[in-house]
Amino acid sequence: MNFFVVVPTLNAAEDWSRLTAPLLGCIPADRVLILDSSSTDETANLATAAGFRVQVIARSEFNHGGTRQLAVELLPDAEILVFLTQDVELAEADDINRLLEALIDPTVAAAFGRQLPRRGATPSEAHARLYNYPAQSDMRTLASREKLGFKTIFISNSFAAYRRVALMAVGGFPRDVIFGEDTITAARMLLAGWKIAYVAEAMVYHSHSYTWEQEFRRYFDIGVLHQRESWILREFGGAGGEGGRFVRSELRYLWPRYWWAIPSALVRTAAKWMGYRLGRIESRLSLESKRRLSMNRQFWN
Repeated sequence: MNFFVVVPTLNAAEDWSRLTAPLLGCIPADRVLILDSSSTDETANLATAAGFRVQVIARSEFNHGGTRQLAVELLPDAEILVFLTQDVELAEADDINRLLEALIDPTVAAAFGRQLPRRGATPSEAHARLYNYPAQSDMRTLASREKLGFKTIFISNSFAAYRRVALMAVGGFPRDVIFGEDTITAARMLLAGWKIAYVAEAMVYHSHSYTWEQEFRRYFDIGVLHQRESWILREFGGAGGEGGRFVRSELRYLWPRYWWAIPSALVRTAAKWMGYRLGRIESRLSLESKRRLSMNRQFWN
């Protein structure tokens, strides 16, 4: 199976060894493509010294979908493309191979692995990973939407592998989305009759401790995505029910052991809701307002 690993980067030097040491321990360096958005630190030099392939793009040209699609085009011989983000750490050396095993089945278009809370994660941060990435693997088809609803198209390009032929059959990654290129692509693949595998045995450490402001901005962008790509809601159901289940699960997780984190969790929940609702009406907002409210401000330039 001819595969390459793709990592978009921006000023990744600080966490470089955490990302690259496990990579160098399990795959040849020349099978890694670093797509760097004109970092101002030593990222590109470190990548070159490690033997990775390096492609530098202007920071203004970065787009979550478009940049990843550029990688697909830069690696025409890759049957499988494995995408990581710069802030992940492979849990074990075999995790990429474990992820790729799911693609032995020719009907599987994409596979994504389990994300564990990073070391030192906050209780709410840990809960988000445990909720979204359970210990049991599963295989999703279009029929899964009857049971899973919107959760059917959940996937993360922080640790995911795609079969080129399936990816290109649905048009590749969308080139001009605020983010969520993985969700849109997963939806298109399922609608086209492909399967998507969740591989719990393939694991990385990856989580974020967002402030309430960051949560607001992130969910504003989710609202924008759902407004502009409303077909995914029509095909797979709205996200509101899943959001309610998440909140109830978080409160059960925090009580009573982490009772002191509940007020913060409730504030962040309110910030998410307000951000999402504003994102859904983004067409009524000025361009400058959207730029101020968004986490991905470059998108609006």
